[in-house]
Amino acid sequence: MGSVSKLNAFRPYLNMYGDFITKNAGAVSQIESALRSLTYIVPARFKDVELASESIHSGIQLLSLYHDSLLARAGAALPVPGPKPSPHSRYTKFWTQNSPGYKRLALIVTMIQYTELLWEMSAKRRGQKMRWRAVIILETAKAVCRLLLLRLTNSRPLLTPPLPEREIDPAVLEESLNPDPESPPSEITWRMPRTGLSLPSLPATNQISQFLLTKVLTAEDVKPPNQLLHRVKGTGYFAEVLYIIRPVVYAIAMKQWAHDKKSWRPWLLGVSLEYAARQLAKRDFEMTVPGGMKGLTALEREELKRRAWSMGWWAMRGAFYENVSGPWLRTVTAKIADKPMINLLGGLVDDYQYLWDNYYFSTATL
Repeated sequence: MGSVSKLNAFRPYLNMYGDFITKNAGAVSQIESALRSLTYIVPARFKDVELASESIHSGIQLLSLYHDSLLARAGAALPVPGPKPSPHSRYTKFWTQNSPGYKRLALIVTMIQYTELLWEMSAKRRGQKMRWRAVIILETAKAVCRLLLLRLTNSRPLLTPPLPEREIDPAVLEESLNPDPESPPSEITWRMPRTGLSLPSLPATNQISQFLLTKVLTAEDVKPPNQLLHRVKGTGYFAEVLYIIRPVVYAIAMKQWAHDKKSWRPWLLGVSLEYAARQLAKRDFEMTVPGGMKGLTALEREELKRRAWSMGWWAMRGAFYENVSGPWLRTVTAKIADKPMINLLGGLVDDYQYLWDNYYFSTATL
């Protein structure tokens, strides 16, 4: 009862804070972006005060996550519908609104991703053994949540991020919540005398094509949101499970060979698992989806493309980084250290190398 009364006491302040955020959405978004960029650029983040600076970065990410929920709630209450949502937004919004379990699990995964590097930094202060234990626990927690999400979505591939992204225009939201009575209407309408209905004004002649394209509905626009991803079974299901557990297997292998950072065995194991999962998934699509890879929805193609790009981070992990990309980057930064202007970029890369050299989660993509 005491905790409930305390929450009720803070509720008015939370409501006031929510109103402030929604009525000043544009300024808040700019401040978030500036602070997030600052934590990436400031070199002190990576060396002397890494823990404090990473705490600020994680705090900003978590606060932005809360702001996303406030802005999404305010956008849904607007009388005028916003722009057409992306397939990712439609799909993730469907599951967060219709499955409380999905929403909780997706929130847990996202919060772990935002704070995992901070947890690793904290654990490292107690020694390498504690650091790797924390890494494996976090990767296992994310994998368990993702396996449960796979089950809750009826065996549909997982998306990254699993929560809807912020798509509402802050300026439109501010204008809707803070109308200016002296400002002219943004759009001139004509009211039909018999029915009383209002017709919007037509666009300018040079914008007709763009206007018509925004009104076109594709086959995917009329699909139910949960059908934007095909269900997987058999080989496809095994591929998705393999993709989910790959970080856990790789983290355990890295801990096993932590004494030899240049060993290729953990790196080859991790790359092989991710590549095998990708090839098995593509083979399953070819066999089960009408039209094969050409029959995939835009959302499925987008997720496959994102996973393909994320494989590029293997160039900055494990033995490949220790033996190939790391020495090459050090050579390049040493060569441009005495060149004006360019040495700023070299210094920034050198600061990031401190992260890549010392922390597992600095290059994690899942």
